[in-house]
Amino acid sequence: MNIKRSKAEWMRRYASFVIILFVIALGTSLSIRANLGSSPISAPPYILSLIPGMKFSMGQLTIFMHVFFILLQVLLLRKDFEKRQFMQILVSFLFGFYTDLTMWLTGFLQVPFDMNPMLGYPLRFIELLIGGAILAFGIACEVRCDSLMLAGEGLPLALSKFLNKDFGKVKICSDTALVCIGIVFMFIYWGEWNWKMVGIGTLVSMFYVGLMVRFFSPHILWLDKIFIPKNERLATTETSTDEWGGNCIITIARMYGSGGNAVGEELAHRLGYPCYNRQIIDQTALQMGYTSQYVEENEQNISTPRLWECIFTDSGIPASLNPSKEDALYVNQSRAIRGLAHNGSCIIIGRLGDWVLRDNPHVLRVFIMSGRDFAIKQIVQRFNLTEEQAAKKIEQVNIGRANYYWKYTGRQWTDVNNYDLVINTDRIGIHGAVDMILHAVKEMV
Repeated sequence: MNIKRSKAEWMRRYASFVIILFVIALGTSLSIRANLGSSPISAPPYILSLIPGMKFSMGQLTIFMHVFFILLQVLLLRKDFEKRQFMQILVSFLFGFYTDLTMWLTGFLQVPFDMNPMLGYPLRFIELLIGGAILAFGIACEVRCDSLMLAGEGLPLALSKFLNKDFGKVKICSDTALVCIGIVFMFIYWGEWNWKMVGIGTLVSMFYVGLMVRFFSPHILWLDKIFIPKNERLATTETSTDEWGGNCIITIARMYGSGGNAVGEELAHRLGYPCYNRQIIDQTALQMGYTSQYVEENEQNISTPRLWECIFTDSGIPASLNPSKEDALYVNQSRAIRGLAHNGSCIIIGRLGDWVLRDNPHVLRVFIMSGRDFAIKQIVQRFNLTEEQAAKKIEQVNIGRANYYWKYTGRQWTDVNNYDLVINTDRIGIHGAVDMILHAVKEMV
């Protein structure tokens, strides 16, 4: 994806990336000092660096590994390898230098492996968690920077494109492969398992770091003030002051079976506004070349196992390079929603409309909920299901929507703080909900 940015902005992002890289190296080194095992990407160079008589440092071995990864990327992608990503070579040398520097800086924090377990293990876990948090903060900043990436992330990205496979699954396989390679080195040179090389810290890193990246991501939007020159930010603000044209937009997030769709349709009838629901699916399908059925089955539907997979593979892939089909659907639907909001007053049902239009001051954000029995009754009547089947369907859809919301916003879907108006249709009914929204709209105007 080609991104239109000024030269000044690119320079700011590259300069920021140099600092962010140090943070990532510091987090990695601090995690290693806990003596509970290295992160998957660091396993081979770290284990090799511990071989008695090894002439190369961990940082130098990291450089060798990353340069090899870059060569593989070029071979896999050939002409599709983005030219600016050749800067990964410079990044590899810098990261190798930072690795050795931070390993030296954190040397005094090494927790002895033979320390009293009552004291040693708590200290190790504390250090592991602090190091993982620093690493996650660096990765979150790297993603926000959206300029370059480490070769350790570039290779699985290239493999996913070459094999036409989901990036998340490829990343999990590549991390597992690196750990296995580290284990092979460990047995070749030591002949036994060593927990300080590959241990509980390795497993924790795979889960904890991704979770912390999710935590930090929504809280670092202020970095844009560093990445984007002030004059360009001011120019954007000046030109976008009236970009929404005063259009009244009502977004309706709803629990499955709560009657949210019926509320939106009745509201549209009484206000004379268009109501967009299925139309967003069709427009997204047309833009992406998918069938409407494919979009309908995959939008707003992230299972819990898939969400954990996303967490495990949360890493330094810039947003502009992320190949996830889920992300592509989200981006295209977001564009469609913003386009509809620009065209005129309307009602938008679901699809993170409240989040996508969070910068629009003319949006009324509504959440429709209901009790379980009310929802079951609605689904039984609508789809001719048994109560047991309806209950299972409701739980499945609501979990999928909640996971989808959390993945892209870092917030809880049912948190009342995300909305201006929360309505329980179980208590006041569909028409009562419409009346409440109409009253709120009048108060807004």
